[in-house]
Amino acid sequence: MSRFWIYLIGIATAVGILLNVTGSIAVGVWTGVATGLLVPLIDAAVSNFRYMRLAYWSVRLANKHVRISVSYLFRIEVDGRFLLVRGHRYPGQFQPVGGVYKFADSVRDRFARWHVQNDDLIPIDSVSSDDLRVRVPGRNLIPFIRWFESGMNRESGPWREFCEELIVPGHLAFEDFWNVRSEYVRTRINPVRFSQYADSYELLVADIYRLDPSEAQKRRIVEAVDSSSGSDLILLVSRKRCSLTGSAVVE
Repeated sequence: MSRFWIYLIGIATAVGILLNVTGSIAVGVWTGVATGLLVPLIDAAVSNFRYMRLAYWSVRLANKHVRISVSYLFRIEVDGRFLLVRGHRYPGQFQPVGGVYKFADSVRDRFARWHVQNDDLIPIDSVSSDDLRVRVPGRNLIPFIRWFESGMNRESGPWREFCEELIVPGHLAFEDFWNVRSEYVRTRINPVRFSQYADSYELLVADIYRLDPSEAQKRRIVEAVDSSSGSDLILLVSRKRCSLTGSAVVE
């Protein structure tokens, strides 16, 4: 983000000088300077577009707390169908495997400086303690997102929820999935919006991972779904059924 402002100030300075100089050589020199800075300015603007949007909300909501939820989700596809699990807190809802990241104790001082508050929509218990589901003053949105993207002082892998939702309940066996491969796809940052449910502005961030199971592991997943057919704790559903039921297929 700092590069953007440096280039912008440079162009503004060059244009200001151009308006006050005479002589073809001087004009040519400063025109070249302004033109040379324009290309990296555009590049910096494109690279930092998400921060520019956050900058708007940082100013608009500077003194208001924004609810932020930072999670990771697994896209688990087997033969064109997607694995969903029944929600723990909302049993009537099916969702992709995944959950909210945990933050480390080492970040508490930083959170205190940023006036980060715990979110009170979900009761804090042994399961939700240290979840990255917090409320952050708008003026600290960009520092918070930059901190998260650094990967420091927080959970850095997606395997805890995979184990909690599939291994621990016994749907899948650890010895079959201890070496399953996964691939980071992208980070999805939804636009800031007002949430009636949270009664505040909200920013949802999610890291998307794609599971890359072997053929043997795919068979184990299908077997687990078949054995769970009576209780419907885990499902393999088509993309169309996901859209009809309101369940998300993470892309």
